[in-house]
Parts: sequence; C-alpha cells; structure tokens
Amino acid sequence: MSILDISALPKENSSMATIAVLPGDGIGPEVTAQAVKVLAVTAEVFGLQLQFDRALIGGQAIDETGESLPAETEALCKRSAAVLLGAVGGPKWDNPDAETRPEQGLLKLRFGLGLYANLRPVKPSRFLRSASVIKEEVLEGVDLIVVRELTGGLYFGQPSRIWQSDDHWQAVDTLSYTEGEINRILHKAFQIATSRKRKVTSVDKQNVLSTSRLWRRLATQMASSYSSVTLEHLLVDACSMHLVTKPSTFDVIVTENMFGDILTDEASVLAGSLGMLPSASLGEGGIGLYEPIHGSAPDIAGTDKANPIGTILSGAMLLRYTLQQEAAAQAVEKAVESVLERGYRTVDIRQPGTTLVGTAEMGDLVSAAVRASSGAAGK
Repeated sequence: MSILDISALPKENSSMATIAVLPGDGIGPEVTAQAVKVLAVTAEVFGLQLQFDRALIGGQAIDETGESLPAETEALCKRSAAVLLGAVGGPKWDNPDAETRPEQGLLKLRFGLGLYANLRPVKPSRFLRSASVIKEEVLEGVDLIVVRELTGGLYFGQPSRIWQSDDHWQAVDTLSYTEGEINRILHKAFQIATSRKRKVTSVDKQNVLSTSRLWRRLATQMASSYSSVTLEHLLVDACSMHLVTKPSTFDVIVTENMFGDILTDEASVLAGSLGMLPSASLGEGGIGLYEPIHGSAPDIAGTDKANPIGTILSGAMLLRYTLQQEAAAQAVEKAVESVLERGYRTVDIRQPGTTLVGTAEMGDLVSAAVRASSGAAGK
C-alpha cells in the first residue's frame, strides 16, 4: 500500500477523499502513476485533500493471490470515494480454459459497486485533428458522449459456457435485459443530454434482437418525460458508419453493453488514438470507477512509450463526477490542451514537427501546466 497524503492543505475546502488506485497489468502501472501525479498537483493547487491507496487487480492479482479481484481490493474500493484503474489482462493470462481470468476481476468490481453507466466522452483536440485518419473537416464540431450500459447484456448473461456434445463443440452466451436495467441507463442519458445539445441517439438492433425491440420501446416511452430533448433511433450498423462519416451530428449516444464497447473503440479513431480517451463508470452509490478506454498494451509495457493522457483525463472526470470539483477538472483538461498546443506528443500521436516525449515526461508536462494555468507556478 502506497499513500500520498496531502494533509497540510486547507481543511475547510474539502475533507480527505481516498482514491483506490488499481494499476493492473501491462502499461497500467505507468499510466496510472502519471494520473496520480497530475491529481496530486491539482489537489495542491485547489486545496483538496486526497489519499491514494494502491491494490491489486487482474493478472498481477492472479499471480500473487490466485484471484483476479482479491477481497482486500474489493473492500478498499467500497470504502473509497473513487477508483482509478489502469488496465487488466495480457497474453500471460489468455488461456481460455483458465478458471480465473483478469477481465473477470474488472467485471466483478463493476457489478459489485453497482456501476451500471459507463460514460465515454469523445471531443478531439483541435491540435490533433491531423493525427486522425478521418478528414479534418469531418472532425469539425465533434463533441459527443457515449453512455454505455455496463452491468447487463451478453457480458453478464447466463448461461454462458462451452461444452462438447457428441462429436462437436458448442457454446452459448445469453443476451438478457430487464425493463429496470434499460430504463435507468436511458434516464442517465437523457439527464446528461439536458445539459448538452439536448439530443439522444438510442442505438439498438431492433430488426433482429428481442432485447433491442424492448430497448427501443422503452426509449420512446422515456422521451415523453424529456420534452426538451430530441430522441432518434439508430441501428448499430448504421451508427458505426455515421461515427466516421458524420460524427458531429451526435450529442449523447446511449446503447447496450457490447454495442457500447465496440462503438467507443471505433470512436477513438476520431481522437487520433485509443490513448487519448477517458471513461467514467457510475452508479447510484456515489463511487465512480475511472479508467482509460485502452487495454494493457503488453507489447510496450515498461518502455515509457504509453500515452497517459486518457488516464489523466479520466482523473479529470473523477474530479468532476465524484469530487464535484468542476474548476479542478477543467484545469486538468486545459493543461492537456496546453501541452498538445506546444507540440509535445507520445509516439502514438506523433506528427511531423512535434516533440516526442515518453510517458513520464508527458505526466510532468501536464502537471506543470496545471500549476501554470492556475497561477500556482513556483508554489
């Protein structure tokens, strides 16, 4: 356990908030270290009191404890204000026949904390438009958020198994949703839309799936309670095309678990790299889990090549949604933009005429920009 205790900060501004840091596997420890660095500086600048406690999850947890989510880790997360996660998984633990897999720990944590809503904002930096394979004019005005249902659907449905029958193998996964599960994620999406451009795009596959037909029916019903919000329905295949041909037409996209997983990875193309995008997983209990949308990237682990910006921006979402510190969240986001404007790039977003930096240096640059933008340089 490692603790960063900023106990000397003014106590009248905030009580001590514990952040559970789960570095995980692959590049997870490298990128979470930079997010913690930026959060620590931000806390100092804005007079917040934060304590960071680290714990095991995923493959490293399996190696050390035999469990992908040790009881100690789950207990720490439940008593913390928020969870900051790196990534889980890697080739070392990819045996499909293994009883315990790294991803099981993450799914169990999401379910145990009741984190049913995953928010993934996509707002490409104007300084990275040329880094995307999408034409710059298509990226003009893109500012969307995907609200993904996180604790239902194929990833949690039962039965889910592989078995041998006679002379061949069979497998089954179950796609199941209840009215309550769908309504609460739709409600979250409509709520978010009321403070944005007041448009919700509900994505389904109603021409094939019964769960999608129920989803569309409930979305239509809920729209009547939000008269100021426009609702449109879109099949997932059409949505996948529109995301790369006319992404600026979207505001809030709401969809089920697997569709949301796939569409948000596709949307990373708009931002130039998976390493740029943050996410927040929220429920009703107040605890939020914050993580970049990328995986553990074991091929570059330990090389100082990983882009920490997605994790740093996840820290900004932590400040906004859990700690209710909007000014601090904006300071982090503006610091990232400042660093990009000055031409600093990790290898995944490098462009001609820019300066290549490593994972740790990018964290240092963003931390310094938080100080400078808040008038706190030299403190």
